[in-house]
Amino acid sequence: MMSLENPSNPNPSLKETKQRRLPRPETRDDWHPKTLLADFGVCLLAALLVSFSLFFFSNYNNFAPGGVTGLASILGNLLSSLEIGETTLNMSILMFAFNAPIFAMVALCVSRKTGVVLLVYLLLQTGILMLLKWLQSECGLPYYDAISEASPKENNVVFAAIGVGVVSGFGFSMMLRRFGASGGTYAISALIKRFHPEQNIAWVAFALDSSIVALAFVVYGFQINPVISTLMNIFISNLVVDYMLQGLRSGYKFEIITDSPEELSAEIMTKLGRGVTALHAQGMYTHSDKTLVVCIIRKRQIGELLKILKAQNATFSYSCKVNEVYGKFLH
Repeated sequence: MMSLENPSNPNPSLKETKQRRLPRPETRDDWHPKTLLADFGVCLLAALLVSFSLFFFSNYNNFAPGGVTGLASILGNLLSSLEIGETTLNMSILMFAFNAPIFAMVALCVSRKTGVVLLVYLLLQTGILMLLKWLQSECGLPYYDAISEASPKENNVVFAAIGVGVVSGFGFSMMLRRFGASGGTYAISALIKRFHPEQNIAWVAFALDSSIVALAFVVYGFQINPVISTLMNIFISNLVVDYMLQGLRSGYKFEIITDSPEELSAEIMTKLGRGVTALHAQGMYTHSDKTLVVCIIRKRQIGELLKILKAQNATFSYSCKVNEVYGKFLH
């Protein structure tokens, strides 16, 4: 039977099949100079935040961050113990070696601009880590020593895990918000999603982070502190990323069924300064006509809105949180 995909070639070769299945990168990338300058600024600031958090909190305190960076950190620690090089320098080179092929695949299969931007971000992060290590060796640049035996009460590895999670989380969220990816784990997820859009890729981050935790337990002398610190770092950084991506512009949507929509809407618009949308509704028990009033407010305005609703008769309402609020109507 002749192939329906290509009637002129009933027996396509394996090479043609692979070429047909290989995803092509996006062609709608914005290469405008002003956009590229803004992209470079985001990459530089994010690289500064992540590199600073790794150097200041993580690299000298015997625990690893999550993802591909954590794998590079653990392997760098092993190489340092074998006297092959300094931990930070080895980590920087390994981080580049692990991430560069992944970002190149992103450029080939997902988006050329995203791949190029991630490579620039990786180069900046590697260079900054090397610079910080050089400053520490030559100029005595301080870092958070959480495992010092001289003052165990003043320093704590838990604080170091919190510090690297919070600071690196801000850097990751900047990259994710601007480019949709920030490192090896997110880039691998983007590649899998490109080849198999129907797949749930949450397991990628879970599997990689779980392997980092297991490796940390083995590499750092079968101690529980590095495991707890790694888990805490991963949890806090993901929490910061989620908040930065969804929490900054969050709000609350109220849907209010009322018999006096004009009066209620006027109060909301006057006292809260929020727009209101009215929809026709019908009560199915009494079959009487009602009005459904919909409005979105900030968290700090909930109390004022509840006062308005309590003063209204024949009014029923419920609310739910919305993660992002975009746009503004023109008057």
